[in-house]
Amino acid sequence: MAKTRNTAAAKAAKAEAKATRKAASKQRRSQLWQAFQIQRKEDKRLLPYMVGALVLIVAIAVVVGVLSGSTFTLVTLIPLGILLGALVAFIIFGRRAQKSVYRKAEGQTGAAAWALDNLRGKWRVTPGVAATGHFDAVHRVIGRPGVIFVGEGSASRVKPLLAQEKKRTARLIGDTPIYDIVVGNGEGEVPLSKLERHLTKLPANITVKQMDSLESKLVALGSRVGPAAMPKGPMPGNAKMRGVQRTVRRK
Repeated sequence: MAKTRNTAAAKAAKAEAKATRKAASKQRRSQLWQAFQIQRKEDKRLLPYMVGALVLIVAIAVVVGVLSGSTFTLVTLIPLGILLGALVAFIIFGRRAQKSVYRKAEGQTGAAAWALDNLRGKWRVTPGVAATGHFDAVHRVIGRPGVIFVGEGSASRVKPLLAQEKKRTARLIGDTPIYDIVVGNGEGEVPLSKLERHLTKLPANITVKQMDSLESKLVALGSRVGPAAMPKGPMPGNAKMRGVQRTVRRK
């Protein structure tokens, strides 16, 4: 009897997990379709580029198949060409959608925090470790390079905040490298769209295990601002767009 109940429970759990995966997959498809519709309306070149890439790659596959003189090769290359063309078209959509999102977020309050929250890889992000009443903010990132402070807002107000945070942190972490970045389009600043690339180009100075140790130490520093002082996301529906971007990246 107990065995029967366990089997029934296992089947129910399996069915529930399958239903959850199906619902999540449906939601991702819905998000992608919505993102595509929005991007298509704003970016008139998107559809021609996607269709052009698909047609070009399929045409190349057909030509190669015909020149090979083998019917089997031709029949094999056409589906492969369609799949590859669809993949390239999807990549074009993802890249152009991402550029569009960054362009809209550029200069808005909380844009850097939003971009850091979307970082790919093993980064530990703590938003708003320091801020001013004008919504200038400093965010802390722990990664393989060490500790990186990212400031957004007016450079004249952000730079003193960065200096203070670097000084506070250096007392705790010793010789671990500390970097500071100001997000913006001025001289010596890093544009929002290039922030992730800039971070990934920094040298790997510490191990993941050392990152864990650093994170534990820096928790003690806490944050000098409360939730009310934190800059908000750069655009309405930020969480939804973040989900769309992550879906695009997973594909």
